[in-house]
Amino acid sequence: MTADFLAHLAMQADRIPDASALGTVGQRALTYRELVDTIDRVAANLGAAGFAPGDRMLFSIRPSVASVTLIFGVIAAGGTIVFVDPGIGPDLFAQRVALVEPTWAATESLLYAVSGPLAGFGRKRGLSLPRFGALEVRHIHSGAWLPGVPAGSIPLRRFTGKAAGSSTVPADPDAAALIVFTSGTTDDPKAVVHTRASLGAGLAAMGGRTSLAPGAFLHTEQLMMGLPALMAGARWAMPPYPRFGTHIDPVRFTHGLRSATHAFYTPADLAAALDALEAGAITAPTYLRQVALGGAPVTSALLRRARKSLPSTEFLAIYGMTEILPVAVTNDVAKLAHEGDLLGAPVPGVRARIAADGELVLAGPNLCRGYLGAEPLTEVPTGDLARWDGEQLVLTGRKKDMMIRGKTNIYPGLYEPVITAIAGVREAIMVGLPDEIGDERIVLAVVPDPGAGDIATLLRTRLPHLIDTTAVPDDIVIVDKIPVSGRTNKPDRATLRDQLRAHLG
Repeated sequence: MTADFLAHLAMQADRIPDASALGTVGQRALTYRELVDTIDRVAANLGAAGFAPGDRMLFSIRPSVASVTLIFGVIAAGGTIVFVDPGIGPDLFAQRVALVEPTWAATESLLYAVSGPLAGFGRKRGLSLPRFGALEVRHIHSGAWLPGVPAGSIPLRRFTGKAAGSSTVPADPDAAALIVFTSGTTDDPKAVVHTRASLGAGLAAMGGRTSLAPGAFLHTEQLMMGLPALMAGARWAMPPYPRFGTHIDPVRFTHGLRSATHAFYTPADLAAALDALEAGAITAPTYLRQVALGGAPVTSALLRRARKSLPSTEFLAIYGMTEILPVAVTNDVAKLAHEGDLLGAPVPGVRARIAADGELVLAGPNLCRGYLGAEPLTEVPTGDLARWDGEQLVLTGRKKDMMIRGKTNIYPGLYEPVITAIAGVREAIMVGLPDEIGDERIVLAVVPDPGAGDIATLLRTRLPHLIDTTAVPDDIVIVDKIPVSGRTNKPDRATLRDQLRAHLG
């Protein structure tokens, strides 16, 4: 499979021109030929409007057919898409804009309005948005014109319409294609730069570890799953967003999987969907063959629940990071059969090594070029601790989540999978509450299964026989849910610490 995903889409358009390619759930999809022709028109119209190779476009439009074709068109025109979350706050937004120095911005009309003349309405809804209309760039707006859209902004629909010519920008594998911010503060914003080659290698590797193929039907709004589906000749359908929301409701999403053969969930969203399935609020999808899980750790307890509710579906646990994705993929059968937190074998091309302190370090063709403004990367430390089990990687903990008890370093990732494997435990997170001398009291927060009984007493009895005695928690606290953060809903250990500190006094 060629690593250039746009070239591969063109090949699919020649091979299966009339097959459904990209659409929205419940609506007619563009065929492969229509999709490729639309991308060519977008690239040509961008060039005619003054967009030049090397230009960077801030992108704050929720996934849709039009927004995806704009992303493709920008890359085809030799430009770079800069994904930016409008909800990060004006200060951090300003720092990120200053770092990337964009010349264009593509934004939803509603964001222009609620960050401008309707800012009071936005504040009432808890939104503190940057002034998109004040950015000194060329503007593209998605949706109908609203107050606050800058004068001279070009409607997105104009780029997908007729074009006077075609794009003639040659493909450059080393050109920046995507910039994604992963972390950082206003003093140190951190932007990952993926080239056309590294992005294509990652997409090819992702597609190679799934069963996506012609005839498959994927439901997701996630670009890094949708693009491999298109490269494989499958159909990609995106669920519609709520008018004012930025998150797809997982229960409604699951209810809409009527004809889907494949889907993607974060673990937190799958858990919400399983709650609805177990309660009988929705029925199980009939044709769902494979579900990919990513964005946060996939626990054995979640997989056990998923297999019970969806026994005919295979579940893939995808391990990776923004800098290099994917790294390893394993399925539910292998993960549940392993005693540790199995990640699986590295995908073809990825080179993994374990540093002297146990940290997993990665390299490969899907490694990003580096961080914007910094020297290129040859490898990237993950912050995860791992070990080899034959040719497979096993996660043993997180360096930054390390807790200290006396002279012992304790990594919760080594023990949490063991605890969640105990019947009756739905979720389990260990955190440390530091004292005045730097030692830590270890607290285990547990979400039990309904009807599990006195799970705290059970754990106090069993844990000394299952995990190292140095890691046995000082306190076990039963909670209704584990707080999460970010778009991928990862466990928010900082918030959990605050909650447990207040609970324990």
